[in-house]
Amino acid sequence: MDRIQKIISANGVASRREAERMITAGRVTVNGAVAKLGDSADAETDEIRVDGQAVTRSNERVYIVLNKPRGVLTTMKDDRGRRTVADLTRDVPGRVYPVGRLDYESDGLLIMTNDGEFANRVMHPSHEVPKTYAVAVRGELSAAVEVLRESMTLDDGASVHAISVEQTGEGALKITIREGRNRQIRRMCEQCGLEVRRLSRVAEGTVTMGRLKPGEWRYLTKAEIRQLTIDN
Repeated sequence: MDRIQKIISANGVASRREAERMITAGRVTVNGAVAKLGDSADAETDEIRVDGQAVTRSNERVYIVLNKPRGVLTTMKDDRGRRTVADLTRDVPGRVYPVGRLDYESDGLLIMTNDGEFANRVMHPSHEVPKTYAVAVRGELSAAVEVLRESMTLDDGASVHAISVEQTGEGALKITIREGRNRQIRRMCEQCGLEVRRLSRVAEGTVTMGRLKPGEWRYLTKAEIRQLTIDN
């Protein structure tokens, strides 16, 4: 017997965190009964369904990187009919889901997979894969850059520290972080008096998008997969 969110994740339907949200929202059933968070099931004998669709075993593991455009949700389904990353990955063999988040107004590199253990390892706080962003801002940079290079306390009390902050041009920064808190780069910049005009993720670990155009995807190489799952 395993927790239901673990079974859903292991079979490539969603990350464990997203599976927990699905259970809480009443979207998961086990043998016809609505599941509750904390319930367990037997993957071999119990019938588990998400939104009415049976959870089946996925043997082929798929790992891709997508160049997510702005105005696309990092989710597989939206009740309001907005465009999601699922719409951009319909031609991927097997159902893949996002590893981590990239907010609606941001664009750039997004890793997706159907390998639950891989996703959990990459997203686990103890692993903290470095993520690099190109940030276009409006405001006084000289003083802000020095503040961004120091430890900061965000408005919710969270302590964060950028790995590196580099001014790459007029109104342009390259920032690398590990923590990956909700809207972290935007919040850090706003706290320094900077207005973020555009935010693009350009690297995760050593993985980059290469020549991918917005909306395009490619497979991760074996070397990239290994790099993402070693201790950083």
